[in-house]
Amino acid sequence: MEYISSRKNAYIMRLRALANDAELRRKEGEYLCDGLKLLDEALQKGAKVCSVLWKGEAKPVPGLDGAKQYVATEELFDYASPMKNSPGPVFTIAMPERAEADFERAILLENVQDPGNVGTVIRTAAAMGIKTVILCGACADVYSPKTARATMGAIFSERIIRLSTAEAAALAREKGLKLYGAALSARAKDIRELPLERVIVAIGSEGRGLSEELLSLCDGELIIPMAPGSESLNAAIAASIVLWEMARR
Repeated sequence: MEYISSRKNAYIMRLRALANDAELRRKEGEYLCDGLKLLDEALQKGAKVCSVLWKGEAKPVPGLDGAKQYVATEELFDYASPMKNSPGPVFTIAMPERAEADFERAILLENVQDPGNVGTVIRTAAAMGIKTVILCGACADVYSPKTARATMGAIFSERIIRLSTAEAAALAREKGLKLYGAALSARAKDIRELPLERVIVAIGSEGRGLSEELLSLCDGELIIPMAPGSESLNAAIAASIVLWEMARR
């Protein structure tokens, strides 16, 4: 156990860099999470914990024998942590190997930039038993601290795949799956009328919806029926309804 007292400590500087630099996270193959609950989830689900920074004092947690452990004062911990008022710990996790594309159902997000929305969809997919989430376009980095936290541990068990729209459509064809796009259009069919057993359903950003490129590659479009005059749903809410329908079938 190493006690740290300086902001110039190499480990403290590395934590701050990993929290803010997506390219560094990819290069190093590590990302940050925080909180004892998430640490327990990571260990239970077999994620590789590389290092832990404790706030004030270390707590005995089984399963951390292979991880480097550090302790910092509350002030220094708060400086290193990407989250405000975190009770700690902050810890680093090794990114998983590239996920095998072996699935029969998946939810796809395109250009959903809010970390909370992306994390919530991953969390909901896990709860509904849909084990694959595909990210296309300018989605929030799933390994940013905010996104990882929003998954509430689902990041450690879900299969998360980044693809281009063309790659996603090609993968659907390869697996013999239908690709449906959620859209507010006259040709979209009521989600309750469509078979959702072997599908990938795509959800776009709240402001712009799905791109024309992705819609042109879809086998069909679906719509979630709403009361007349309602605005479009938040992306995470729309995805949650779709995931519920997929699980219900």
